[in-house]
Amino acid sequence: MQETTTAIQAEAYYRHLGGDLYESTRHAQGAWNDHEQHMAPVTGLMVRALERFQPREGMRLTRFNFDIFGLIPAGAFSIETTVLRPGRTIELLQAALIAGGRIAVRVTAWRMLTVDTGAVAAVEDEPFPSLEESETWHGLNVWPGGFIASLEGRTVDGHRPGRGRAWLRTPHGMVDGEPTSALVRLLGLVDSANGIAARVPPGAGSYMFPNVDLSVHVYREPEGEWLGLDTKVTFAGDGIGLTSSVLHDVKGSFGHSEQILTVRPIPHAR
Repeated sequence: MQETTTAIQAEAYYRHLGGDLYESTRHAQGAWNDHEQHMAPVTGLMVRALERFQPREGMRLTRFNFDIFGLIPAGAFSIETTVLRPGRTIELLQAALIAGGRIAVRVTAWRMLTVDTGAVAAVEDEPFPSLEESETWHGLNVWPGGFIASLEGRTVDGHRPGRGRAWLRTPHGMVDGEPTSALVRLLGLVDSANGIAARVPPGAGSYMFPNVDLSVHVYREPEGEWLGLDTKVTFAGDGIGLTSSVLHDVKGSFGHSEQILTVRPIPHAR
């Protein structure tokens, strides 16, 4: 007899419970607390909700501003999506992840009309080492949690604390039983940037540096399964930090991301 797939057994990051309801699996588990979700798959799922919300031919999603209001609980939650500013050539959408009766994450996203501007197309981002120039990397394994364990990583020479270049991929879909678009798959990895070149190691006696937001600008529709992160991490002297990344797929750069950080000491273990 075939076993019923449960949230713990599911191979995707989420189960769709019907309507706007979802349930996280072990693969979505965060790195700071066992009972929270990692922001990376949350990002992917919310992008999926925006991508599917009243789609319009000839328009695409280009900018996402996520605000994280606190711990994102594991388990069941809903995503509510709406139009904030309708328009013929640009429109502003919003999605909110609601868990335990409160908003845990909110995102606003611009959807914009596309036209042929190939005659003036140009990119100024620095070239990024190809997959063939990279090697297997297990550096993310310093972080706990189911999401980090779900990733495959590759990196190149020169990777160091505060400055890193890495390729990431996941074998898991975003929602159980359905295909995952390249936009959802790759943006569902972007929040990992804050951990690929950490300035300080995690753990007692060190510092925590969770991000309270994630801003992603996508100037080209991404392709494939591999996300390349060209990342710099800055810590100011007053408890604030910033993780900045140029985003790449196998064809080149396609966007940028920024994460503002709250940097706080972690007490020594007793």
